[in-house]
Amino acid sequence: MGIRSGLPLGHIRDGLNLPDRASPDDARHGVAAGLVAYSLWGLLPIYFKIVAAVPSSEVLLHRVVWAVPFGALIIHARRQWPEVRQAFTHRRMLLLLATAAFFIAANWYVYIFAIQKEQVFQASLGYYINPLLYVLVGVVFLGEDLRRLQMAAVVLAAIGVFVLTVSGGQFPGIALFLAVSFTIYGVIRKQVVIGGMPGLFVETVLLLPIAAIWLAWLIYSGSAAFSLAAPGLAGLLILAGPITVIPLLCFALAARRLPLTVIGFMQFLAPTLFFLIGIFYGEELTTPHLICFACIWIAVILFSADAVRSRRRGVAPVT
Repeated sequence: MGIRSGLPLGHIRDGLNLPDRASPDDARHGVAAGLVAYSLWGLLPIYFKIVAAVPSSEVLLHRVVWAVPFGALIIHARRQWPEVRQAFTHRRMLLLLATAAFFIAANWYVYIFAIQKEQVFQASLGYYINPLLYVLVGVVFLGEDLRRLQMAAVVLAAIGVFVLTVSGGQFPGIALFLAVSFTIYGVIRKQVVIGGMPGLFVETVLLLPIAAIWLAWLIYSGSAAFSLAAPGLAGLLILAGPITVIPLLCFALAARRLPLTVIGFMQFLAPTLFFLIGIFYGEELTTPHLICFACIWIAVILFSADAVRSRRRGVAPVT
């Protein structure tokens, strides 16, 4: 997101050794942390609206540059430097994280661009579709079976996108790019056994040289929005660092304490907030939009019901 943007659940579970059960206190703390994480991700469009005068590419550069020092503070506080060192000394892991960094950067850029160009509904749609794409990846590439409720959810989502494209005269390219790029990112990250926070830190460190050089050139050429002469805007752009890493920290705390089924329900909070923010900012909500989102919301209900049923039966959900 954002989420993450939010982050895919599977690779974080692999990297955190998550317990299947938690004490009541742990569960309460986990729910609180999860709600904070997904609420912060869901409210991100407001931040990008506030800095809408800054080009999307420069906002992305600040998000990368300032995520590194804030991420380092969290890594230090949580004593996760061994995981970071392992990533930088393991060739395959580093290559996978570099590839993941490319896709998350592309996802971030299109997401920021969408918000600034008044396409919040498309961003919302993209992150509603994302969990359903994980199901398709599991079926197509991993040979997993598609359960009936999952199949119904995927079909409904496809109908919704088709209606918006044909009747609404708008191909949801932004939504599909966000969903596909984040799915690819999640699949790559699932191959790397590393915690969410150390993984994101390594990714931003790998992106840092390009981002720092590009940003320095913009400042040197006088074309950057960032300037000490405008401390208010400069402070807002520096804020891109903590708003990137803090939700992930909260998510990591929640993921340690909660079953994936609960986290799965929570992940739809962020795109729901996107949708409400789109309404608040006056984006046009047409009948095809409503039909599309109605199909997606029903698909989400079916998807969540399948996750609950599969957990009760002891079947691992696709994440």
